[in-house]
Amino acid sequence: TFQTNVLTELRKWKLSLIEHHKLQMRQEKEKHAAHVRQLSNEMENLKELLHTYEISIGQKDEVMITNLTQALEKQKERVELMRKFTLWRIQHIQTKQEEYANRIADRQFRTALLKKVWAAWRSHSEEKWKEKVAKACQLRAEDVCVQLTNDYEVKIAELTATLEQTKAEVLRLHSEREQYEDTMKKAFMRGVCALNLEAMTMFQGK
Repeated sequence: TFQTNVLTELRKWKLSLIEHHKLQMRQEKEKHAAHVRQLSNEMENLKELLHTYEISIGQKDEVMITNLTQALEKQKERVELMRKFTLWRIQHIQTKQEEYANRIADRQFRTALLKKVWAAWRSHSEEKWKEKVAKACQLRAEDVCVQLTNDYEVKIAELTATLEQTKAEVLRLHSEREQYEDTMKKAFMRGVCALNLEAMTMFQGK
């Protein structure tokens, strides 16, 4: 009964551990799908912003500058919110990855992309605005996609490694169980031999 109880507990622990990791993988996939949907919504917002820029081209310079400045400020707030949310997600993976992603996000979202947008607006004439703004929006969306994809690839790799470790632990427990059964069999055989010797001694004495 003791051996049966031990084996039963091992089976329960193994099933519970496997179900836990399956649930964790399923939750991460659902979160990833939600991020993809959020990114699609962001792309639609960028398309609407581009449409706003196209309408603004036909207006006066002062109106165009005001509308573009307001749109860029709104977009900057959206990017800042996205960056903070991304950093919050990375904190659940690893501290070093959080620091690296923070530096990348700061360098990409606060300096390079905004400077390119403003430099493109200042260096080209009014006829080139539509093309430059569209290119800047596309680069922004591509950078966000690449960053999110890299983050989730790292996360999936970590979960895969954890699952492999769990499988190795289960194999180790199976090996220990086999050793335990072998030990119990040997002990039982020794006990049987001892009883046989004792019985032979008693019969010989009689």
